[in-house]
Amino acid sequence: MTLALIVLLPLLGSLLPLLTVRYGRSLCALATMLAPVIGLFLLWELAPVVFDGGVVVQSWPWLSQIGLNLSFRLDGLGFLFALLIQGIGILVILYARYYLSKRDPMGRFFAFLLLFMAAMLGVVLSENMLLMMFFWELTSLSSFLLIGYWSHSTDARKGARMALAVTGGGGLALLAGVLLLGQMVGSYELTDVLAAGDLIRSHALYPVVLVLILLGAFTKSAQFPFHFWLPHAMAAPTPVSAYLHSATMVKAGVFLLARFYPALSDTDLWFFLVSVTGMITLLVGACTALFKHDLKGLLAYSTISHLGLITLLFGLDTQLAAVAAVFHIINHATFKASLFMAAGIIDHETGTRDMRRINGLWRFMPHTATLAMVAASAMAGVPLLNGFLSKEMFFTETLEQNQFGDFSWVIPLVATLAGIFSVAYSLRFIHDVFFNGKPFNLPKYPPHEPPRYMKVPVEILVALCLLVGLLPAFTVGSLLAVAASATIGGELPYYSLAMWHGFNLPLIMSIVALGLGILLYAKRGRVFELYERLPERDGKLVFEEVVQGLVRKAGQFTLLLENASLQRYLAWMLSAALVVSGYWLLQLPSLRGDVALSPVDGVTAVGALMLMIAAVATVIWHKQRLVALVMLSVVGLFVALAFARFSAPDLALTQLSVEVVTIILLMLALFFLPRLTPAESSGLRRTRDLGLAGMAGLLVSALSFAVMTRPYETIAGYFLENSVSGGGGTNVVNVILVDFRGFDTLGEVTVLAIAGVAIYALIDGLRLRIPDTDALGRPWSKDAHPFMLVNLSQVILPLALMVSAYIFLRGHNLPGGGFIAGLITAVALILQYVASGEKWTTERWGVNYHHLAGWGVIIAGLTGLGSLFWGYPFLTSSFGYFNIPLIGKTELATAMLFDLGVYLTVVGATLLILANLGKLSTGRATQEAD
Repeated sequence: MTLALIVLLPLLGSLLPLLTVRYGRSLCALATMLAPVIGLFLLWELAPVVFDGGVVVQSWPWLSQIGLNLSFRLDGLGFLFALLIQGIGILVILYARYYLSKRDPMGRFFAFLLLFMAAMLGVVLSENMLLMMFFWELTSLSSFLLIGYWSHSTDARKGARMALAVTGGGGLALLAGVLLLGQMVGSYELTDVLAAGDLIRSHALYPVVLVLILLGAFTKSAQFPFHFWLPHAMAAPTPVSAYLHSATMVKAGVFLLARFYPALSDTDLWFFLVSVTGMITLLVGACTALFKHDLKGLLAYSTISHLGLITLLFGLDTQLAAVAAVFHIINHATFKASLFMAAGIIDHETGTRDMRRINGLWRFMPHTATLAMVAASAMAGVPLLNGFLSKEMFFTETLEQNQFGDFSWVIPLVATLAGIFSVAYSLRFIHDVFFNGKPFNLPKYPPHEPPRYMKVPVEILVALCLLVGLLPAFTVGSLLAVAASATIGGELPYYSLAMWHGFNLPLIMSIVALGLGILLYAKRGRVFELYERLPERDGKLVFEEVVQGLVRKAGQFTLLLENASLQRYLAWMLSAALVVSGYWLLQLPSLRGDVALSPVDGVTAVGALMLMIAAVATVIWHKQRLVALVMLSVVGLFVALAFARFSAPDLALTQLSVEVVTIILLMLALFFLPRLTPAESSGLRRTRDLGLAGMAGLLVSALSFAVMTRPYETIAGYFLENSVSGGGGTNVVNVILVDFRGFDTLGEVTVLAIAGVAIYALIDGLRLRIPDTDALGRPWSKDAHPFMLVNLSQVILPLALMVSAYIFLRGHNLPGGGFIAGLITAVALILQYVASGEKWTTERWGVNYHHLAGWGVIIAGLTGLGSLFWGYPFLTSSFGYFNIPLIGKTELATAMLFDLGVYLTVVGATLLILANLGKLSTGRATQEAD
């Protein structure tokens, strides 16, 4: 339960900043920190097991039939990432408290941040791959909210959309890969997958699975050619950049490489795909970073470069390279988060991030300058800092590989070139910002040091850069060992974290990178001139062009199919059904099967005839809308009678209730439609429609005849046998809805509630001009609320509510249930609106239908969670028999609580639609006055 709690705490805690922001910004920040602080304590309780080499797995069955369980896993790799996510998250929260202005809604920002934190913790702590995919997609959605937090900015909106499109597309590829991987192994649990490496690599689908999973990793970690989204995501507030784009979200991709390393690596295909992608990303990011004038732009491309470095290390496919990759993940998170925070401080105090204007800040901000210089030196790989150690390991591993044969020298050459540019852009960050003359035309002048506690997170991270650089074995030795061991899936090879390994080739590469990097920066004028001559193609513009092109093509294709003609839509649908179904019908050797048809009795024949007559009458009298509506209701009535005739009383009750609600809805809608029917269809179109309708009728008849004359087995027998013993009810239909298929019902009522809210949002505030006369020109009665109707409705209401309660309570054993009872209640209440008016009813009823529908969904969901609390699968119901005073022995079932949720949702959603649709007519007086 501890691991699930670590993930759920930020999710639940996201409500706290929204509730506490009214009491002050500091209290809001402290409340936001509560979840990650408690999470760190819970994580630390499990640390002894992890550091002893153990793996903590906690699992609860959920949808086991499809392989989806609530399974969580904590090993060394998960521990490392959970520590980074929560630890750096706390520092970012403290930093954001002072970074955000009073105009920024802080509560909403922190709520989004905690939502993202929960998603990232879910990704790194999931044992079940399907559960991991849920959290993976949640990281994309929550990062979209954070990147687009400043929604007034066009750059923020476009950057958020770009990030969501690229990472979301990669997420779809990853989902496909995970599904195939689970089918190959026969399990979606990571323990089984990681142990089946030989089986996976020898499988015929291994290349497909590898490419799909790498697409998910590369898009999330901004690897070439998907790297273009990350710089444009810098339109987000700097705390978002410091958290998402250095320590967490972009690390999700390399986490995926580390997580699946034991199962997918050790093949030539892995080496070439991962190492080449990482190598290109490393060099492209490093070269581009040098030429960016925006401070966060430089850091964004340097992040891309370092992510390419980590990817390249995993691609080299040696155990030591994997250790170096994990080590650089730790180091990069510390120095890059501190650099982003320093960049945010500079932007906060000067009003700009343009390095051509923010020069000579050492005089004004010496403390911040010192911190930023140390962090930038760590990024450049200067000795005595943490970045130097992992860079040396990186250089060593590039020299050890030989997969490219005679061209193996390319990898260390690219590594050295990237190191040269890394030194150059780090030196530019230091010199151009803090020295190099005086500030030029700053929006805020003179700049000064930020508030004291805004620098604390930067100080902590910079101190870690120093401590890890000076005392690596003491500070991160154990953490690196357990994380790397979990990554490679076995015993660790020998490696040393010592600062000095003698005068060797990796040290020479470092010296060359340092020297040539300084020289490159010194000669930057000529280099910049060459760069400016190169053709420049903005990734954002390319992306926007592609998106707009797809939108145009989609629009053109849509116009071919959709021209706002219901006839055309029905014609396409029926034609497709005729082609698909008719083809397979023609493949049958004989339409008639071996089973004899049941004889038709007189009552059934009369009912069928009446139904057909009503249907034809609806078409004939379609111009007379009220008559057509009556005929349509006759069709619905006879359908209900057919259900009753063939022993389906629940369906008959449901059909009757839905029919009443539908007729009310249609009457309200027809009231606002034009009185005159638009031009009729041409004779040719009528002939087409008649032919399609006739062929569709013949098709349905043929299908019905083919099915009814052939033996078939259904699952009805299972439900009939287990309804009482498994669900505690004799009404099989209701037991299926609230027990056996309760998950489906939960989804349906959720959709119903969402539809109700959406329709309300569409019509809220809408005012339509209503006709003064009916279709025959007769004026409407001035008495909007007739005395007889008002009194009759008040008598009917308690009777209808009593019937509704009766139908609800008996639903588990006799025809009825929450859905039917909810419709009866909704009809009774809408009658009050029709009879007495919206104002009169609202004053006496006073119920918020949004809340009613919401509580219905919550109650239904909590009923399912209750079973998890007792150790049973989600939505498992329980029942028993109890002696109740004055009533006697009575059966009580938890399914009634679920049915109560269905009842409330149906009432809330139905009235949200009907009651507010009726309010449209209240605009007549205003419109006439206008």
